Amino acid sequence: MKSLFTIFLILTLAGCSTKNPDDKASYQEWKEMQSFHAIMAEAFHPYKDSANLAPAKSLAAEMANEAAKWVGAPLPGKVDNEEMKTKLQNLNTGSQTFLKLVTDSSPDSVLAQSLTGLHNLFHEIQDGWYGAGKEDHKEHH
Repeated sequence: MKSLFTIFLILTLAGCSTKNPDDKASYQEWKEMQSFHAIMAEAFHPYKDSANLAPAKSLAAEMANEAAKWVGAPLPGKVDNEEMKTKLQNLNTGSQTFLKLVTDSSPDSVLAQSLTGLHNLFHEIQDGWYGAGKEDHKEHH
């Protein structure tokens, strides 16, 4: 039984390690995406998991700052196109708007809608990065 478990464990680990070997390196290649994602995750997941907007409110300025840095940074070649530039500009504008909404003490329902929109747009950008150059990417959009 132990040897069967060991074989299963080895196959599982081998499958995980060969699934997408470029994903981690690829993700780190675009450091601005990684930086923004770290903040977005801290801001969005407490809201998604328990309707807690406090972390998003406290991270609004940092998120707006990271979005401004990201939109001003050079794009990696595989996503250096007008569609990605537009999405990044929209993310920056949306992040600045979210900060203003927080500063103006807008209702939580307005903040939640804005934060959700930013999160969804971030995932469009992330999907564009991972799908760039892949044949099946265009079929999904």
